[in-house]
Amino acid sequence: MVYKRPLKCLRIVMANLVTVFVVMGIIVSGFRIGADGLNMNYYLFSCPFVESIVKDIVNRALEDDPSLAAPLLRMHFHDCFIQGCDGSILIDSTKGNKAEKDSPANLSLRGYEIIDDIKEELERQCPGVVSCADILALAARDAVFFAGGPVYDIPKGRKDGTRSKIEDTINLPSPNFNASDLIKMFAQHGFSAQEMVALSGAHTIGVARCSSFKNRLTKVDPNLNSEFAKTLSRTCSAMPYLKQIYDLFLNSTLFHQDWYRLFGYLAYVGYASLKNPYGQNPWSLGKNPIEEKEYINHA
Repeated sequence: MVYKRPLKCLRIVMANLVTVFVVMGIIVSGFRIGADGLNMNYYLFSCPFVESIVKDIVNRALEDDPSLAAPLLRMHFHDCFIQGCDGSILIDSTKGNKAEKDSPANLSLRGYEIIDDIKEELERQCPGVVSCADILALAARDAVFFAGGPVYDIPKGRKDGTRSKIEDTINLPSPNFNASDLIKMFAQHGFSAQEMVALSGAHTIGVARCSSFKNRLTKVDPNLNSEFAKTLSRTCSAMPYLKQIYDLFLNSTLFHQDWYRLFGYLAYVGYASLKNPYGQNPWSLGKNPIEEKEYINHA
């Protein structure tokens, strides 16, 4: 369901679009952000309580609905992968422009109301100071921590962009991509294969929609582990189509801290895929990638 309430965060007239390019440098949150103008104490004097305000509102929202943690993180990723972390995912479409948020890839995004509530409170406390892009980055970080993940510092000072076009979302990674496709797309943004695995691979929180992989179940992909394929088929066929989701970890509201095991597994998958253009699943080879130290070292 698309969030229809007009966002206070970005009420921008789209008549004169300005393209904002945010140069990205790697940070713990997994997105590249330019060093120029960004620092940990950016709001030290102008809005000293910004982080506590964001955290308080995020925590209250997630206490009511823990399932919103993953969508906040996903929204941040979808924002950053298109022209950098500039808040463009928050811009509404106008009569003359279809924005990113109305792309099919973004229609399932949730949590806009949380960002709006944060912006509303920050405007009361320190009007015109904190960017929506920073709010989104902080909210995603706090959502991860709420779900049991790590806490990390975020340099602040991102500027909000005014360009948001639906056609730009073609640059988002497709759920149908194999390892080679993902490596190529992430390389276009300056990421190495190792960074790609860390950013896109583990899916440590949230669920997957069955529609993203059902094409591999109708006629079972021979590269897919047969027992896993049966589990997926059974789960996805047991519910109405529009509600078909698969929870890999059986608790999608928790951030799974044993990421290093998944990291090694996915590094193995990526390595195997590069040697085999069909992306052969190592489980189908009779190997346990988590125990294969050779391939874990490739991570």
